[in-house]
Amino acid sequence: MGKRATERGTWVERALRRMGYVKWRPASVIQRVEPVALGGAGPVYPPEIGQAGRYAAVYQSSPWVYVAVNRIAEAAALVPFHVLRRVAEGEVGMVDHPFERLLQRPNPLLSRFELIEHTVGHLEIHGNAYWFLAGEPGGQPLELWPLRPDRVSVVPDARRGVRGYVYEVEGRQVPLDAAEVVHFRRWHPGNDYYGLSALEAARLAVETDRAMADWNRRYFGEGMAVPAGIVAIRERVSDSDYERLQREWRLAYGGRERRTAFLRGASVEWHTVGLSQQDMDFLNARRFNREEIFQIFGIPVGMFSENATEANALVGERVFVERTLWPKLVRIAEKITTDLLPFYGGDLVGRFEDIRPQDRRAQLAEIRVARGVLTVDEIRARYFGLGPLAGEAAPESGPDAVGEG
Repeated sequence: MGKRATERGTWVERALRRMGYVKWRPASVIQRVEPVALGGAGPVYPPEIGQAGRYAAVYQSSPWVYVAVNRIAEAAALVPFHVLRRVAEGEVGMVDHPFERLLQRPNPLLSRFELIEHTVGHLEIHGNAYWFLAGEPGGQPLELWPLRPDRVSVVPDARRGVRGYVYEVEGRQVPLDAAEVVHFRRWHPGNDYYGLSALEAARLAVETDRAMADWNRRYFGEGMAVPAGIVAIRERVSDSDYERLQREWRLAYGGRERRTAFLRGASVEWHTVGLSQQDMDFLNARRFNREEIFQIFGIPVGMFSENATEANALVGERVFVERTLWPKLVRIAEKITTDLLPFYGGDLVGRFEDIRPQDRRAQLAEIRVARGVLTVDEIRARYFGLGPLAGEAAPESGPDAVGEG
């Protein structure tokens, strides 16, 4: 594809060289052509690049998939991320933690919003998302680079589970150690190494909807807005008149693709043999496809339905946040906690800000009850993420100490 395309495709290689984190070696050192078996689980192959490419193509061509994935990815990217330290009383927020600063500027090309959007979008489309950690060997990561899932292969190991990864770009294989990559993935019941894309479950609905959309496009194309039919000529005509009638009819009404049959023997009559959109219940069928795709991705139909009331829309938004968005944020945060925060020391935990709607009155009632069994410092840590009162006098206890605000 030329020198310029090659340069664009190797930004990960340039990042690797610049940070001096990976020893460059032939990919054959950690990966062979033969499938690798792990603990009797059967052979493991790299992901099918063509299938991953088809997932991306579906996202680009299906309006419902595009809306669902964008709604989830952009909503997730808006939620702040915090690093906390585990203490005896619970968890205490850390101000301006180094990882929070890194997340704000993960690399010279991306912002925090874009990194999270990349990650969540890949999880929805491919079922997998990868971060490459660039930095000094054994030290804290200095940059975070998202990797395209269709270019990453897992190299299994009989002892450690995953020996490493191979990133393939422009025909070149770049081997990466397991510690250099954070692999986010959805649960897959039939694979120990790769996540399951939501598009697999939605495949039939997506293909049906795309076929209907393509039919709709051709139907309203040149000469396709009228169904196929039969022209019956009641009176006997000569062959030359018959040919002339066919030619003039098709020239005036036929179009390039309209199917019209001619029968001689009666006055000219038109008989429709094709089904109209109304006969096929076309609009309702497409609406059903949309709702099925949205349900698979966890998008409440009330958020987009043209018939939804304000109350339905608000309920749909709440269901989306609690049952769709929040579990995805927890998955990413816990992976960061286990794979990334240990670089910064122990007892650290990552949390996205809890955006679930809260029952304020119930929370205040719980705090009142807790004041009878917890210290002020424990309440500050558990309910407000604050540290202990350093040298300050504790406020008076009692039910009136917590207001209704």
